[in-house]
Amino acid sequence: MPEKDWPRIAVVGAGAVGCYFGGMLARAGAPVTLIGRAPHVDAINRGGLFIDSIHFKERVSISASTDIGAARDAQLVLFSVKTVDTENTAKLLAPHLSPDTIVVSLQNGVDNAERIDFAAGIQVIPAVVYIAVAMTGLGQVKHSGRGDLIIGNPSPNYGANDSELVEVAATFTRAGVPCRVSNNITVELWAKLIMNCAYNAISALSRTKYGRIAQDQGTMEIMKRVVIEAVAMGKATGVQLSADTMIAAVLKLGSEAMPEAISSTAQDIARGKPTEIDSLNGFLVRRGAELGVPTPVNQTLYSLVKLLEQAPSEK
Repeated sequence: MPEKDWPRIAVVGAGAVGCYFGGMLARAGAPVTLIGRAPHVDAINRGGLFIDSIHFKERVSISASTDIGAARDAQLVLFSVKTVDTENTAKLLAPHLSPDTIVVSLQNGVDNAERIDFAAGIQVIPAVVYIAVAMTGLGQVKHSGRGDLIIGNPSPNYGANDSELVEVAATFTRAGVPCRVSNNITVELWAKLIMNCAYNAISALSRTKYGRIAQDQGTMEIMKRVVIEAVAMGKATGVQLSADTMIAAVLKLGSEAMPEAISSTAQDIARGKPTEIDSLNGFLVRRGAELGVPTPVNQTLYSLVKLLEQAPSEK
């Protein structure tokens, strides 16, 4: 597809998720600039981005920069920084956006759109991301499961209009990334939150892939309790989900869709980096305390991961 037929795209936060989706768009011919940390940026500018996918292995030519100002001319921005960096990055990005720039949040958690808007006045399209992906070296990303998106507006008359949502979905789909528009993205975000809360902490604490977690009787029971608490929390905030349906979906994710996945929380712990646990199980714990919904299993997983986060600094 000729470059002129694609929007100009910037990826703010060129970690595993940002590199994969930005790389897929660039591989299809879109003009993409990855914005990230110097070691990866330098490697990508020298030799391209290497994508080791379950479907192909390919070195993709793509622009990369450490300067968030590189997003200035973008028509579509993929916002994929860690949730702990959401507000600060939004404030840095805002001056470089034009009024018609479309921003899509490819982040974990359910409240990023609200946080970005509050911090910087940017109305973003929330995306639910289902993918098993990791950075395996400088400028190298490994894809081991799924790789699809769900997008939508969190409320009527917010963010993108219907035609813009369809256009964004079409852009991803043309690049080989399945993407659908949901008319209830809040429910989709909560469903993904529950998936993350079920797997991320356990994967980090046990250093285990999703497939084994989903087949072990002990961890299966823990995940079921996580789901039951999360569904109760969702209902307390007006989000209606079925615990039985979510339990079945959680077990299917690990046993069938993404058995080789290792959670981003586990990857962060292994690298000695802060995790996103505050936006996952920690979010449920905080909201549960506010609304009087007990979350003892999520509290346990959250507290143990926070303890692991502190371990490197004590050595």
